[in-house]
Amino acid sequence: MTTSPADRALLLHDLHRPGSPLVLPNAWDVASARIVVACGAAAVATTSAGVAWSLGRPDGDVLDRESAVAAVDRIAGAVAVPVTADVEGGFGVDPAGVAETVAGVLAAGAVGVNIEDSRPGADEPLRDVDDQCARLRAARETADAAGVRLFVNARVDTYLYAVGDPADRLDRTLRRAAAYRAAGADGIFVPGVADPETIGALVAGIDAPVNVLAGPGSPPVDVLAGLGVARVSLGANLAEAAYGLVQRAAREVLTRGSYDSLADPLSYRELNALSA
Repeated sequence: MTTSPADRALLLHDLHRPGSPLVLPNAWDVASARIVVACGAAAVATTSAGVAWSLGRPDGDVLDRESAVAAVDRIAGAVAVPVTADVEGGFGVDPAGVAETVAGVLAAGAVGVNIEDSRPGADEPLRDVDDQCARLRAARETADAAGVRLFVNARVDTYLYAVGDPADRLDRTLRRAAAYRAAGADGIFVPGVADPETIGALVAGIDAPVNVLAGPGSPPVDVLAGLGVARVSLGANLAEAAYGLVQRAAREVLTRGSYDSLADPLSYRELNALSA
């Protein structure tokens, strides 16, 4: 496996192939990252929600930059594949703050970032397009100055937050995607979409690798591949499933005194081997 940041960045770009998507079961700590790599993942993507929950914080631009970057550093140092970091809105109030975050992520060893255009808790759920473009340009320029072809995955949250009239949501998404591409984004991530017709329209209308969020109710990976999707992410779904198992097992032993939920675990020996 390649070891230099520049080489890992190029590999991450190469892994985004429309019709043969990069599949990312998102990780939140070293153990989950090593597990998904051992299962065959060609890269590791972090989930901001999973990282925040593992540190006792809620998701949604609440976790501080230092804690988020430290988690990326631990994960990137533990796996040989490229790592791309979910940095929410960039952990900065302005483009300079986003640049500082990207510099930290690069120093931590990641070669990709997700930057979303939503603002959790704000009256207007999405950032102004020009503001978001400035933030993306700051990320791009910081990476270029470092000599790393960082894969900037720009997240468009029009569907996730059901912004505006459904009749013009696709056009609104495509306009944002085009602006973000012009600002330096390498890929476009549109979570909140599951119907094949819309996914196909997004792929046809976006001049970049398209990333979708998948989970229960989503088309299978082979169907997404057939639509031309280049990246499939599980987002917080894997962390939610893992913590759901903790809840079920704890509730079972505390209320019924039984252990059925603990069947078919990853063994102590396997986990120790992954941690060596």
